[in-house]
Amino acid sequence: MLEVQGLEAGYGRVPILRNINLVAPAGQLTLVLGPNGAGKSTLLRTLAGLNRPTAGSVKANGREITGLAPERMVANGLRLVLDGHRVFPRLSVRENIRLGVRGDASDLETRLKDVYEVFPILHEKLDDAASSLSGGQQQMLALAQAFVARPDILLVDEPSLGIAEMLIPTILAFLKRWASLGTAVLLVEQRIDIALKYADGVYVLRGGEIVLSGDSATLSEGGAIERLYLGD
Repeated sequence: MLEVQGLEAGYGRVPILRNINLVAPAGQLTLVLGPNGAGKSTLLRTLAGLNRPTAGSVKANGREITGLAPERMVANGLRLVLDGHRVFPRLSVRENIRLGVRGDASDLETRLKDVYEVFPILHEKLDDAASSLSGGQQQMLALAQAFVARPDILLVDEPSLGIAEMLIPTILAFLKRWASLGTAVLLVEQRIDIALKYADGVYVLRGGEIVLSGDSATLSEGGAIERLYLGD
């Protein structure tokens, strides 16, 4: 479980996040929505240790991890998948995936089988350079690399960015399945129309603050999220 209380962060003297309180339970896909500039990516980068908070608390499975360096966050079971298909372009697909392995790898073949079942194109291109993949395939590869690490907490920043719309449900279904295995998945996404179908809990950011939260089914009704996006 990921627990965040009173989190504040920014860049230099510019505040971005104010009094963020959220919980991402194990076994659930928790969605963070918000218009451009709301602070969504800053939130994930702060939780992952790439940006230091100025106030508040972050706990992973009850352990205080506030302000730890990124490598210490990984050691505490947290993993961030950034937007923009961040892979090692000169390495092969196989090498990229294996770079994600940490700790006990005795069940690696099982992990790889799970990846290839969901993303068979990666299995077909194991020996190809990552640079030869399409944007959507590179996003799959970045997720596969994180998956084999078996993190307790997974942070994912806009996996639909720059990929074909037909691939978005496949990626979101993979994240939903991943959560069902016991991982706490915190997903930032702009495609609210699709993402709400897969989410359990939802938080809406606006102007660096959480202005709405609840379960996905409830918030999908009544147009509350849409009104926030439109500024009403």
